[in-house]
Amino acid sequence: MTTAYSTIRPARASDLSQIVAMLSDDPLGAQRERFETPLPSSYHAAFDAIVQDENNELVVAEGEEAAILAVLQITFTPYITHQGGWRATIEGVRVIRDFRGSGVGRDLLSWAINRARERGCQLVQLTTDKQRPEALRFYESLGFVASHEGMKLKLEE
Repeated sequence: MTTAYSTIRPARASDLSQIVAMLSDDPLGAQRERFETPLPSSYHAAFDAIVQDENNELVVAEGEEAAILAVLQITFTPYITHQGGWRATIEGVRVIRDFRGSGVGRDLLSWAINRARERGCQLVQLTTDKQRPEALRFYESLGFVASHEGMKLKLEE
């Protein structure tokens, strides 16, 4: 299958439904996302916060007829470590089921890495759930190295 997208662009509020559908379309996402009509207001609030923050970008690969094929969020953070350098964190990477393996995910990640360079970042980091071995292989094929052990603490609401 060839990559069939027309553009990589900032996400719009009108894309939210398609984005949440992608985020919820796997066993892990189905447990934590709420893809319903109308979307919960929390998604709209998060979108608004992202677009108002100059150090956050929610980006989509758009295909024919405005279909959203892939999404990721990139956050730019200054650090005291690495001599006060900046790093980019990539999160929420998803490709719609019918386009997985098509190259659109690779192109979107390459775009994000180049965007990090444009912003002067010294490092690009991401995490992937240990229950997604195919994602780990994909990121390694792009040059990412599993150099650290990540940890999370879920806070109760």
